[in-house]
Amino acid sequence: MTDFGGGLKKDLKPPYEFALIGVPYDEKESYLSGPRKAPQAIREASSSLILNAWTELGINLEEETRFVDLGDLPLTGGYQDLSLKLTSKVEEVAVQGAVPVVLGGDHSISLPVARGLSRVYDSMAILHFDAHPDLYFELYGDKYSHACPFYRILEEGLVSELTQIGIRAATGEHHQCAQKFNVRMIEMKDLKRLEGLSFTRPLYISFDIDVLDPAFAPGVSHPEPGGMSTRQVINLIHRLQAEIVGVDLVEVNPDRDPLGLTAAAAVKIIMEIMGKVVYDQKRKPRN
Repeated sequence: MTDFGGGLKKDLKPPYEFALIGVPYDEKESYLSGPRKAPQAIREASSSLILNAWTELGINLEEETRFVDLGDLPLTGGYQDLSLKLTSKVEEVAVQGAVPVVLGGDHSISLPVARGLSRVYDSMAILHFDAHPDLYFELYGDKYSHACPFYRILEEGLVSELTQIGIRAATGEHHQCAQKFNVRMIEMKDLKRLEGLSFTRPLYISFDIDVLDPAFAPGVSHPEPGGMSTRQVINLIHRLQAEIVGVDLVEVNPDRDPLGLTAAAAVKIIMEIMGKVVYDQKRKPRN
């Protein structure tokens, strides 16, 4: 297995600031399988000889942070097996004060990520990047489908607020659910009026790569034209005002990504989020 970022790997022993967890799982995918292959594809893209460890905010991740790739979650059973193991692993990382960076996999993995983080952070917010709200009560009779994680997260009371951005495939059912749970849904048609986002609660970023327009991320199972550009996403991350405590990136489908553009976009986004965390930590006033 290739480690994410190659030289970014420091030490398997804590303390570290970021810990990557791969989840090669796509059994809850409703259309095209393939996201289970994404953790390795993203790692391979991140370990290229041309990788630049510097982020756009001027952070050298190789020198200014301690990062570890914990490998892939060992999956021997179905979704409940995954859920128990991932919840426990995320909690284990977060309780040490590190930021878990979880690579899916399909979006069903976000429920156990939220469960693990909620055991450490009592009141938490989620910023959800996606073309789709993933707020169905169930899909084809499955309450744990990749189209349902945020309904389950809200139903279980795991977070205090949910903001969704980049949405452009919302149904009437989605809007009803958003109203029921007081979800802030920022659709693509309204994005130009958004100047920035601020959160006072600890923030978990859940990033579905199909929030990007297919021109920037063709390697997805559910392409939805009219999405964000990579530049728009990075600018929004840089302007974000929040304490980021967890990240997942999901729904890259290597089978539909022959040139590796989507995996490269995933690497860029992960590194810019990590750089943002370090940048904000450096700017905090010292006691």
